[in-house]
Amino acid sequence: MLAQAPHPLSADQSMPHVRIHGLNKWFGAVHVLKDIDLTIRAGARIVVCGPSGSGKSTLIRCINGLEAFQKGKIEYEATSLGKNTRETAKARRQTGMVFQGFNLFPHLTVLANCTLALRRVLLKPAREAEEIAMRHLTAVRIPEKAKAYPAQLSGGQQQRVAIARALCLNPRVMLFDEPTSALDPEMIKEVLDVMIALARTGVTMVCVTHEMGFAREVADEIVFMDEGRIVEQASSKGFFSGTAHPRARLFLDTVLRH
Repeated sequence: MLAQAPHPLSADQSMPHVRIHGLNKWFGAVHVLKDIDLTIRAGARIVVCGPSGSGKSTLIRCINGLEAFQKGKIEYEATSLGKNTRETAKARRQTGMVFQGFNLFPHLTVLANCTLALRRVLLKPAREAEEIAMRHLTAVRIPEKAKAYPAQLSGGQQQRVAIARALCLNPRVMLFDEPTSALDPEMIKEVLDVMIALARTGVTMVCVTHEMGFAREVADEIVFMDEGRIVEQASSKGFFSGTAHPRARLFLDTVLRH
């Protein structure tokens, strides 16, 4: 069980961590995000879903500062993303990102992958960095693999290491981009179990996923995207009991049938 609460939440639970207003993103002539408005509040557990190509991963990469956007605003409390390099770096330090492809350094051990940013970015002494890393590796149920290399791990184990690595920096917001899409079916549950335990600690989460069982259990808010727009935003209960938008209903019926 993940016991350590991440970054202390604001005393005012209604206070937004992130505000997105009028966000637009183009790749050349292709308009991939269209007038996105989204508020991410402290402790929220948001699942972003929709068909392939709807802009979900691009949105989450913009929130993390990995993709530049051409129009609109992303604000982390008083800090605006994209205004300048220093402000963007400050905002990015508030997020932890877990990718679909794990993105572990293959030449480093599990422990070294988890301590690298602690030592290089936060300038933690080696011993303290290792203690923090081992605490999170224990939380994701993989401390015995600390001295192993990524190639020696299963896909599910690698993704749990990636989650631990992100948590090591004590982020205010955890971002997940299709964290189970690269996994074999039998490995998906072990990663989802870790994410469910993480959600119960109160961390703010935004997760792009097609795992609707996970969304139903964990999310308090569902954001449905299609063709670069948010076409429906609803409570989890409302979305699953009777989503209003016909495109969202079709998507949900298709996903739940498989």
